[in-house]
Order: sequence, then structure tokens, then C-alpha cells
Amino acid sequence: MKTKIALLILFISGNLFAQEQKMSDAEIAAFKQDVNVSAKKIKTLTTDFVQYKHLDFLSKDIETSGKMIFKEPNMLQWQYKKPYNYSIVFKNGKILINDEGKKSAVDVGNSKIFGRINKLIVGSVSGNMFDDKEFTISYFKSKGQNLAKFIPKDATLKKYIKQIELTFDKEEATVVQVKLLESSEDYTRIVLKNKVINAKIDDSLFTN
Repeated sequence: MKTKIALLILFISGNLFAQEQKMSDAEIAAFKQDVNVSAKKIKTLTTDFVQYKHLDFLSKDIETSGKMIFKEPNMLQWQYKKPYNYSIVFKNGKILINDEGKKSAVDVGNSKIFGRINKLIVGSVSGNMFDDKEFTISYFKSKGQNLAKFIPKDATLKKYIKQIELTFDKEEATVVQVKLLESSEDYTRIVLKNKVINAKIDDSLFTN
């Protein structure tokens, strides 16, 4: 019986390992090139998203959903629709927040941490954030997807974000999931779906 259990554990472990394998140097170079080529083609992007907030003290993740709109070079809006109306706009060095009609603004230039987070969010959407000076990056592959894990080198940023994981569709080389791991065991996972690339988007949409 013990032998069967041991074999079962080895089988499960082997399958888990097979699902996520480290890329070779050649695979990393090819992957980064594919992502950068794809990112350069994206002028606008609209996508639905579902966000899962995992808090260690809760038995069930908090689920929210909405729509994300991106327009190059750095205009970005997150519209939360369920279970509440809340939107965040990143535009012209400012973060504009509309919490069910209560509006506020943050000047990114006055906060180093907000500036870095803004850059990270825009980069994660476009997939263009392979900066070895900012992060220690590791690359993995699995069936149909590629995964890049980013550990911030900046000590201040590390207090807020322990690691960022971007999952890419292998065929399109675009981001399909963003996972932000906090310094605690909590994390936020955002799944992107129903993407529309390079549709016409008016600047007026990026208002709060």
C-alpha cells in the first residue's frame, strides 16, 4: 500500500513538473521576440476581465469583473462593473479614480511607487516589460502557454509586490492572465478574455 501511495505521489509530482518547465536560453530569446513583435502591433486593446482577490484569512476568493481599455502609449482604464461600479484611469501622469460617483486624482509624478506601479500595469497589458534592470525574470513553458515571473529589484516596490506573473497565449504571444503576489500570502489574479485589438478608441473614454 505504501508503495502504491509513493508511486501516486511521484506520478502527480511528475505531472505538475511537466506542466511548467523552465525555458532554455534559445526559447527565452524566441519568446521575448514574439512578445515584443506582438506588443508593437497593439495600438488599442479592449478586453473583459475577471479579477480574483485571494486573502489568506478568507476561505473564498473575492471575485469582481469588468472591462479594460488600453490605448498607446500609456492610456489605460479599468472599469469594474460587478459587484460594484468603480473605475481607474491612468492618463497623462495621473491616476483618476471614480468610486460610484466619488472622484479623486493622484499625481503619479509625486509618488515613485505609483509611477512604478503605473509602468508595471501598462507593461503587463501590452506584454512589454522585460527589463532586466528592474526585475529578476524567470521563464517557463507549459502546454499552450508561456509564463514569465518578475521579482522587483527595487526594495520599496518589493514591500508592495513580491512577484508578478504574466501568462501568455503561446500562439498570439499576448497576456491572458496577470497575477500580483503581495509581500504577504495574499495575491490578485486577473484573467483577460474576449480581446479586441486595434479597434478605434476615442480619447474621451479615458475620463472619470
